[in-house]
Amino acid sequence: MAQYGSRLADNGYAVIPIMPGSKVPGRHHVGQWTPYPDWARHCDRTTKPFEVDIWQRWPGCGVGIACGSVVGIDIDVLDAALSIQIGELAAQMLGDTPCWRVGRAPKRMLVYRAERPFAGRKRHPLELLARGQQFVAYAVHPDTGQPYAWPESNPLDVPLDRLPVVDEAACLAFLEAAWQLIPDEIRVNSILADAPTSAWRGPSDPKGTREAIAAALAWLPNDDLPGNEWITVGAAIKAALGEDGRDLWLDWSRQSRKSGQSGRADTPERRWASLRPHSVGAGKIYWLAEQRGWVPDPALTLNGTVAEQMAQQHPAAALLAKAEATPLPPPPEPKPYRVPPELLQLDGALGQFVDYATGSAVSPQPFLALGAAICLVAALAGRRYRTPTDLRSNIYAIGIADSGGGKDHARRCVKRVLYAAGLDRYLGGEDLASSAGLLTSLQRHPARLFQVDEFGQFLKLVLAPRAPAHKAAIWAELTKLYTSAAEPYIGAEYADQKARPRVTIEQPCACLWGVTVPGPFWQALEGGALADGSIARFLVFLTDEDYPERVETPAGREPPADLVAAVQAIARGVPGHSHGGNLADAMESSAPIHAYTVPLSPDAEATMAAVRREATELLRAHRGTYATALFGRYAENAAKLAMIAAISRDPARPVTEARDVTWAAKLVEHCIGTLLQEAERRVADNDTEANHKRVLEIIRSAGTITRNALVRRTQFLSKREREEIFEALVDGELVARTVNRTATKPVVLFTFCNTPFDDPGGNSSA
Repeated sequence: MAQYGSRLADNGYAVIPIMPGSKVPGRHHVGQWTPYPDWARHCDRTTKPFEVDIWQRWPGCGVGIACGSVVGIDIDVLDAALSIQIGELAAQMLGDTPCWRVGRAPKRMLVYRAERPFAGRKRHPLELLARGQQFVAYAVHPDTGQPYAWPESNPLDVPLDRLPVVDEAACLAFLEAAWQLIPDEIRVNSILADAPTSAWRGPSDPKGTREAIAAALAWLPNDDLPGNEWITVGAAIKAALGEDGRDLWLDWSRQSRKSGQSGRADTPERRWASLRPHSVGAGKIYWLAEQRGWVPDPALTLNGTVAEQMAQQHPAAALLAKAEATPLPPPPEPKPYRVPPELLQLDGALGQFVDYATGSAVSPQPFLALGAAICLVAALAGRRYRTPTDLRSNIYAIGIADSGGGKDHARRCVKRVLYAAGLDRYLGGEDLASSAGLLTSLQRHPARLFQVDEFGQFLKLVLAPRAPAHKAAIWAELTKLYTSAAEPYIGAEYADQKARPRVTIEQPCACLWGVTVPGPFWQALEGGALADGSIARFLVFLTDEDYPERVETPAGREPPADLVAAVQAIARGVPGHSHGGNLADAMESSAPIHAYTVPLSPDAEATMAAVRREATELLRAHRGTYATALFGRYAENAAKLAMIAAISRDPARPVTEARDVTWAAKLVEHCIGTLLQEAERRVADNDTEANHKRVLEIIRSAGTITRNALVRRTQFLSKREREEIFEALVDGELVARTVNRTATKPVVLFTFCNTPFDDPGGNSSA
C-alpha cells in the first residue's frame, strides 16, 4: 500500500486494503488483522488521500481495487491455449485493454472501465467482476507465494479514464460467447461456488417476505445443483418464511432434473421437515440473487419484521438507491499538500479579510489568513446566529507554518480590524494562563476570539501525561465550552461560594485561533491526541509554503473601510430580530439569547444531506482507527463553516446556499487530509516508530544524502539502532541505497523513494 496506493488513487481507482497472504479486504487494529466487512462502500466513491495514508501504516497491507467504475474479466482457466483464446475474444468484443493481471498463470484478469456501474455475473470458471466486488492489484498471491504481475501495462501507468469503456450489455454478450468455449468437463453448475469474499451474510433478523423471496428465487437457477447447495437454499427459505415457505421450496426444487429420480417422490417434502436453519436466511437468498443481477422492485418489502424495517432499513434495500447508476466520476486531482485554489475564492467579509491580510503581508500566507478570517467572523457571529440543527459559530482552528514563514501576520490583522471597527471587546487574552481567567473573560463578554501564539507549546503542556493541574484544567474547560455554545455553561461548584462562586455563562461562543511552528505541534499529538479526539475539534490550517516569496512593498496596514463596515454588520446581526432582552444587554452573559436561524436553500439541504452521508461512510470505512475521531466532526464543522460563509456574504439576511456547503465540506476534508498526511510522517505511537520517522524525515528533506552525513545527523541513536533503522527503511523500500564508486573509496547514498523505484509492471511469474 505504501508503494502503490496513492498512485492508484491519483489515477482514479477506488483502492481498498487487502490482508497479508490473502485475497480478502481487511483492517488492522490493535496489532491484528481482521476482515473488513464493509469494504464494498468503496465501490461507489473515489479514494481519499488520507485513507491511503492510514492504510499504508498497516504492516504487510496489500492493495485491492474495488469494482464499480472498474470492471474485471476474470478468466479462471488453467488451460493456457483456452485462456489466451478467451482473452482474444474479449479484445474483439470489448476492446483491447492494456491492463491485465496474472496471479496463477495462465489464469488472467482483464481490466476495463464501466460506462455506468452494474452488477457482476458468474459463469464458472468465468466471472464478470463489477459493482460490489473487488480484485487484488498488488500483493503476494496466497497460492503461488509470488507477487501478482501485470505483464504489459498496469494501473499505475494507465489512469482509469484511459481504459476501454464497456457497458453491461456488451459484457453479458461476451460472457455468454466465452461460456460457449468452455468444455463441459470444467463447467460447474453452481450458485454458491467461488462466491466473492464480500459475500453479504444478511441482517441479524433472517426473516423475509414471501413476495421478495419468490422474486429472488426466480433469479436462482436450479439445474442439477449439488446437494449441499440445494439444502443451503432450503434452509435459507425456511429461516426467512418458516412453514409459509414450504411450497416455494417445493416448486423451486422441482425445477431440477434430479427431482423424483431417487425413487421417493416426496424427497423435497422429507428434506423440508429435516431442515434446521442456523446462519442463513433471507439475506442469503437476496445476496445470491443480487449476484445474478436481481434488483428488487421498489414496491417489495424485503424485511419480514415490519417494525424493524420502519426503524432501520434492510441492508439489501441499499440496492434500490443504487439502481440508478451514477455517471462515472472524473479521476481526482493529486492534492498531496497544495491548498486547492477554490478554497480561497470567497466573497463577503471572509474574502475581504483574506485580501487585506495577504495584500499587506511581507510573506503572504493566504491559507492562514483564511483560518484567521473564519475565526474572526465566527466570534462576531457568536450568539447571533445558529444553524437549523442549533449548531453555533464557535470554531477552534490552528495555523501551522515554520518560523519566519509569516504565520503571525493574519493574527495582527485581526486585531487591527477589530480595533478599527470598535469591536475590541470581542478579543480575548493572547495567553491562556488559567481556566479561571478563561471563564472570567467569557463572563465579561460571552463571544470572544482568543488568539494564541506558540500554540504547539501550549498543546504539548496540556496534553502531556503529567500535565500541571492548572494547565490540564484549561484544556478541560475548552473542551466543555466547545459543546456548550447552544446552552448555558454551568461551571464547577465549590464549598466556599463567596470566595469561588459558580460560573454560569449563557451560550458562550469561545473561538480560538492558535498559530504554531510544526515541531511542537506534532510532538503534542504523540500522546494519543489524534485517537482520543482531543484535536478533532480543531481545524488545522497547514500552509503549503513555509517561505513564500517576499513582497518588498506590501499594501497599507490600515484595514479598508469596506472590511470594517462588513465586520460591524456581522456584529449587529439580523435587523429586527429579537434576541430576547434589550439591545444593550443582548451580549451580557446573564441575558438569555435567541439566535437567528440561518436557513438553507433547498439545494443546500440536499448538499448537506450528502455531506452527512459521506461523514457516516467515512466513519464506517475507518472504524477502529484514530481517524474516526476526526471524521466524527466532519459534518458538524462543514455545517458551521457553511453558515459562517453565508453570514459573511449577507449578515442582514443570510441564507446558506449549496456553494457554501460545497466549499465548507472541501475545506474540512482538506484540513483533515493534510493533518492525517503529516501525522503519518511525523506522529509515532512509540519511541521505535518515532526514531524511524525522524530518520526517514531527514532523508526525505535531503532527497539524497551520504551515509556519513546521515550518521552525523542521527547521533541521537546508538550504532545498533541506527543500523537497524537503515536496514528497515531499505527493506521497506522507503529508501533506496546505492553505491557510487570513486577514485578513493565507495560512497554510500540513501535516497528517499517518493515513488517506487522497482518495476511494477515486471514479468515476474505468478
